[in-house]
Amino acid sequence: MTSIKTKDGTSIFYKDWGKGQPIVFSHGWPLSADAWDEQLLFFASHGYRAIAHDRRGHGRSGQPWTGNDMDTYADDLAALFEKLDLEDAVVIGHSSGGGEIARYLGRHGTRRVARGVLVSAITPLMLKTEANPGGVPLSAFDEVRVGIATNRSQYYRDASAPFFGANRPGAKVPRGVQQQFWLQSMQCGIAGAYQCVKAQSETDFTADLKRIAIPMLVIHSDDDQFVPFANHGPLTTKLLERGTLKVYNGAPHGLPMTHAAQFNADVLAFIRG
Repeated sequence: MTSIKTKDGTSIFYKDWGKGQPIVFSHGWPLSADAWDEQLLFFASHGYRAIAHDRRGHGRSGQPWTGNDMDTYADDLAALFEKLDLEDAVVIGHSSGGGEIARYLGRHGTRRVARGVLVSAITPLMLKTEANPGGVPLSAFDEVRVGIATNRSQYYRDASAPFFGANRPGAKVPRGVQQQFWLQSMQCGIAGAYQCVKAQSETDFTADLKRIAIPMLVIHSDDDQFVPFANHGPLTTKLLERGTLKVYNGAPHGLPMTHAAQFNADVLAFIRG
């Protein structure tokens, strides 16, 4: 397998397809680089170098007990950039991957990056606090942790429905799409999955977003059941110096999979624009 070693010895698996301007994809929790396969195939076929990695603890990467936090995720991504010597890249992050991208740009700068896309992203902050009254209560994340610790297989099966909007009246989500979610989730180590809940829910990305001066496209659905629209899409865009918000009406959290054709076309137009 193609992989790099981080400074603490963790193996990070990645896919690297095609040639041209690099596009680096960061997946959501608790998935893997495979969540981006349709995008990797599309962009590699359109003259780009499409790259996606498995975050530590996820997929085919190492499963260390430590380092399952946003700073380390961002440092792992920086190590991948350095190893592949990427320049003029486009970074695209979905859900917790959007947080990873924001922390990478805020922590390591934009010297190697030209543009970015945040999709259904957890930015600027998921947790409900006095300063963030529209956030999700801590009790909801505690329930996620219980589900992972006691019966993660069933938890992931149940979560696949709202992830893709299959629980909405009249929804037509292929069963295989939900099964793919379960399969990728079960590849995620239980320690990494459990600890990532805190990383993605309690990390505040406000300062990171304010540091980003490159063009950024924010894509979010107004019916996102995992990362509610009102407290994320508009607020993220407002904090970005050059942010543009595109709303997908009625789409689910996992819109890069359910709305792949529209998503690919919108991102391609943004990159070329």
